[in-house]
Amino acid sequence: MSRPFRFGVQAFSADSAAEWKDVARSAEDLGYSCLHLADHYLGPGAAMTAASHPPQNLAALPAMATAAAVTERLLIGARVMCVDYHQPVVLAKSLATVDLLSDGRLEPGFGAGWVTSEYKAMGVPMERPGIRIERMVEHVQLARAFFAGEELDFDGEHVQVHDMAAVPASPQPGGPRVMIGGGSPRVLRTAGALADIVSINFDNSAGKIGAHGIGSGTASGTAAKIGWVRDGAGERFDDLEIEIGAYFTTVTDATKATLDAMSKALGMTPEVLAHHPHALIGSVDEICETLQRRRDEYGISYVTVGGANMQAFAPVVAALSGT
Repeated sequence: MSRPFRFGVQAFSADSAAEWKDVARSAEDLGYSCLHLADHYLGPGAAMTAASHPPQNLAALPAMATAAAVTERLLIGARVMCVDYHQPVVLAKSLATVDLLSDGRLEPGFGAGWVTSEYKAMGVPMERPGIRIERMVEHVQLARAFFAGEELDFDGEHVQVHDMAAVPASPQPGGPRVMIGGGSPRVLRTAGALADIVSINFDNSAGKIGAHGIGSGTASGTAAKIGWVRDGAGERFDDLEIEIGAYFTTVTDATKATLDAMSKALGMTPEVLAHHPHALIGSVDEICETLQRRRDEYGISYVTVGGANMQAFAPVVAALSGT
């Protein structure tokens, strides 16, 4: 049986407190399930140019807390927190505090990091992928123990915590549902084994946004990624919720012309882009049909769009949420 659809919106920036609060309230009013940030810190400059990443002028944790304070039902999350940028206990306690102060509306996401120029610009050592993934696993294990309010006695390879109780515990029974995101075989197998929500992303092993990552997200590439999740999950695969970022979204009645123009810009054929699981291009009805077909094919029931598309995409949210 298919999971019901739900939808998130990911917003990177706001120029004022009023604008950010309006983003959060609008996401709730339009029926989105969760408001996400990312966890990036680059301001304009050579490092951001090298990453080809959109600017994010808000730090994730305080922006999450503010969004929670001005909404009542909206889940608050990040796709995803880069664990290398945070001391483990400080991150776990900060997330737990957002969960408590939002009355249990935290949807935490964890990732192993990938933006090479950001690591360098921030002075954070970027170790090989295997080590970063191992560190992420230990962060997730610590966070789950923290959300449970346990006496912490954790002696991992990368995370060590002793002689303290975890406070505040989560108000959510069993703790928040944890998202792990990525696009490589190892991180997706790990997500399948540990997460409640698996966020399917590009293979960003190049350390920046570019042709390699976008190309990894095609129909065949996404099918392979779902296979890696299934390998890691085993018998628990059906319990997972599969999420994807619809990075290339345009709600339009001029479907063919838009596909032609966007495919040229992305260096692929219109046919490949039309079936690219990170792309949703067409009318509301066409997009609804596409999402239902992709849920049948890949098991993807949770879709996140960018803040710039929040209003235009709202009719799709209204049509499919909970179905």
